[in-house]
Amino acid sequence: MESLIHAFSAGGFWMYPILGVQIAAFAIVIERTLTLFLRRSINQRKRVRHFEEDLKKGQLSKVLKKAESLSPHSSLRKMIEAGTQAAINMGGREEIQAKMDEILYHEQGRLEARIEFLSMLGNVATLMGLLGTITGMIRSFAAIASVDQATKAALLAQGISEAMNATAYGLIVAIPTLIMYSVLQNRVTKISDDMTQAALRVFNLLGFQNESVPLKRTSVPR
Repeated sequence: MESLIHAFSAGGFWMYPILGVQIAAFAIVIERTLTLFLRRSINQRKRVRHFEEDLKKGQLSKVLKKAESLSPHSSLRKMIEAGTQAAINMGGREEIQAKMDEILYHEQGRLEARIEFLSMLGNVATLMGLLGTITGMIRSFAAIASVDQATKAALLAQGISEAMNATAYGLIVAIPTLIMYSVLQNRVTKISDDMTQAALRVFNLLGFQNESVPLKRTSVPR
């Protein structure tokens, strides 16, 4: 622990901005991990099976009642309620699809929230480490230019130590951040695919009972 504290203090000013980046990245990783791995499950397609029989029979009121048994935050519940309500209102296939797509896009946006920041934070940590390296080397060479030969070696070593510590800390923050970015992005893709396939299944089942709204035809004079 003492060696870590010494390395941090020897890294110069830029160690503190990198620490701020680390804290922000850690907070995003914890929040997104809890949301995507604990609160979100990849089983939406299986849950659709509980609604298939009622959807095929056109028992839409029963479908809505069953949907109420799902969590209020469930994306499947929101899509089923939106599509079924549009079908009850005789909106046709186009309106059903539009209502379900609206919910689907909104839910996908919620899945991807704040994840893109991890990529940015990882790159920023690397660049801050590089900047710390450059400033440390500049300070080191500027210092040895105006001192006697005896103290040049000590000042040069101090500057190089500052530069290397900043580089190392920037990479220590950046590498796990970018790894977690890829892991969370992969999880989002899987949940999104499962959600999209579930929505498509519900739409197809609703479509059997609802025809498209016919287009108006204009009579052509003979």
